[in-house]
Amino acid sequence: MALETTLLLKAGFVLLMAVQVLASVSGCNRGVYTFLINDLCLANFTFNMENLDRGLWCSWKDTMEIYEGLTNCTYQVALRINCFWPNQIVDRFFMEIHQIYFHDCALTGRLLHDPPISILAPFITVPVLVTLLMTAVVVWRSKRTQGML
Repeated sequence: MALETTLLLKAGFVLLMAVQVLASVSGCNRGVYTFLINDLCLANFTFNMENLDRGLWCSWKDTMEIYEGLTNCTYQVALRINCFWPNQIVDRFFMEIHQIYFHDCALTGRLLHDPPISILAPFITVPVLVTLLMTAVVVWRSKRTQGML
């Protein structure tokens, strides 16, 4: 299994170097860039994610290194073939990654919910009571000053 991964990476890097020579003459080739990030970066990311327990896919602590490797791979490929990074291809690529692997994950790592009533109640009752109190003070003061003027 490790031998297959090593051979895959070596073949990918040989392909990357060959493309680098061709791309240096013509600038960024979007088709080649798309092919390379799918062939090299996505293949490695998929391999690493499949080896990780599916229940840990939403754990940033467990997926951070794999995700950083994917990000770095897309960046390195872009550098080698003279493409800007980030670009629309990378944006679409990461959107697809998130739809496949992280679609069930909450943005903050936990599901959002309303705060408990013990925290929510003061934030509701205090402004209501202050408003009623201030209204009563204004009415009371307006009645007291009418006779003095």
